[in-house]
Amino acid sequence: MTDVTETPSVSDALGECLPYLRRYARALTGSQNSGDAFAAASLEAILTDRSVLDGVDTRTGVFRVLYGIWASAGAPVEEGESGLRAKAQKHLAKLTNHSREALLLHTIEGFSFKEVGQIIGVEESEASQLVQIARREMADSVTGSVMIIEDEAIIAMDIESIVAEMGHRVTGVARTREEAVKLGKADVPDLILADIQLADNSSGIDAVNDLLRDLGNRPVIFITAFPERLLTGDKPEPAFLISKPYTVDQVVSAVSQAMFFSSTETLNC
Repeated sequence: MTDVTETPSVSDALGECLPYLRRYARALTGSQNSGDAFAAASLEAILTDRSVLDGVDTRTGVFRVLYGIWASAGAPVEEGESGLRAKAQKHLAKLTNHSREALLLHTIEGFSFKEVGQIIGVEESEASQLVQIARREMADSVTGSVMIIEDEAIIAMDIESIVAEMGHRVTGVARTREEAVKLGKADVPDLILADIQLADNSSGIDAVNDLLRDLGNRPVIFITAFPERLLTGDKPEPAFLISKPYTVDQVVSAVSQAMFFSSTETLNC
């Protein structure tokens, strides 16, 4: 890529990809710090040699570079964890090679099976098989209790139905920050599903931070029409964030992934 007129467009594309690249790197490594280090290394590699993006669109290429660097480093996942994270690492070791990575790329980041294959270096058919394997292995490994923070009744009922059909117990639905804190203390959940904008104009982010402070660290999935409020690119972000309108597949995959591999920290927003 020697044409200087291409540089601004590529730079813009890299900037747009960065928040999502950080999210994927965090989920891969189990740590925001470690994930950011790999994301930074990926951008450095691209800025040094733009040809690493050849053959695919910029977004696919950026994720391919990240995956390549992570894989060449031995696919490290943060060690020395305790509690939920330590349990997740033990589960993670039992997964079929590449399946979790493929699942994240397809269901959370929205890549097609062809693009997933391009990123992790397998055929499209194998990428599809890996995603299906990961879904089965994760769904069968961990069940628990789930708390829902959502002010829209129909959406709350839909999410509750999806979660229940997966075999998890729903502790209840909270519509405001105050209700969320009260519910969380009354029936401590293993996982929290939260919207950002709540019924009384309170913040789902604040509600989650209150709960994590009082109950301790646990996985959180944000399902929101305002993803830009979290994917800012300038501070730690949730590993699991689904934009509305969501699909059943996205919710199922994110819940399985979050239960299986807890990598969410207090957002400090």
